[in-house]
Amino acid sequence: MGDETFATTHWSVVLSAQGQRRTEVDEALSELLRSYWPPLFAFLRRQGYAHADAEDLVQGFFERFLAEDFLRSVTREKGRFRSFLLAALRHHVANVHRHDRTQRRGGSRPHLCLEDPGALERCEASLATGLEPEVVFDRVWAETVLTNAAMALRLEYEASGRGSLYEVLRRWLAAEAKPGEYAAQAPALGMSEGALAVAVHRLRQRLRELARALVAHTVPTPGDVDDELRHLLKTLIRS
Repeated sequence: MGDETFATTHWSVVLSAQGQRRTEVDEALSELLRSYWPPLFAFLRRQGYAHADAEDLVQGFFERFLAEDFLRSVTREKGRFRSFLLAALRHHVANVHRHDRTQRRGGSRPHLCLEDPGALERCEASLATGLEPEVVFDRVWAETVLTNAAMALRLEYEASGRGSLYEVLRRWLAAEAKPGEYAAQAPALGMSEGALAVAVHRLRQRLRELARALVAHTVPTPGDVDDELRHLLKTLIRS
């Protein structure tokens, strides 16, 4: 993928407009927060907060993040969205009062939808690992990137009329085929065994490209993408 990937790098949009009040910036922040609430939720749950309390804290943080100038302390040198978001959440939690967490919120600010069963399942599964809250945060962040990339991949296949093919191939996205699996499945798809292997290879390659594009949305410059990818991969491997 070329440099055009970074034309809509959302975190770069935010960093380039620090101190300004722009609709584009609020929209970029809203999209990032909607995409990456699961790591925040998992972090709070690992710290001991009950499900409802963690959900309410994330909602309150989301509203305050958009309403206040949280960006004054971030620089391009320390500008990874992942790191900044966790620091901002900690600051919010340290200063919030009980009634702030439990009151009914209104107003025109958008609310996060925390009803994604798959995301909540990943968050809860991370709690069983016994890892430190910061590691849980990074692990769920990495899982969120991969999940969102897989969702985008599925939508691409559906848009091109290959949704049923994706449903067959996706079983091999994260796992190698067992001996004989390609040979057994290929006839039903009207493919040779070799063509099926190529199709799976292309599927995995496209998933990596989409994951890379998503990571690009959360770092300040294209040069930071590889380091961030290595960190997230390392997190998944060790946890």
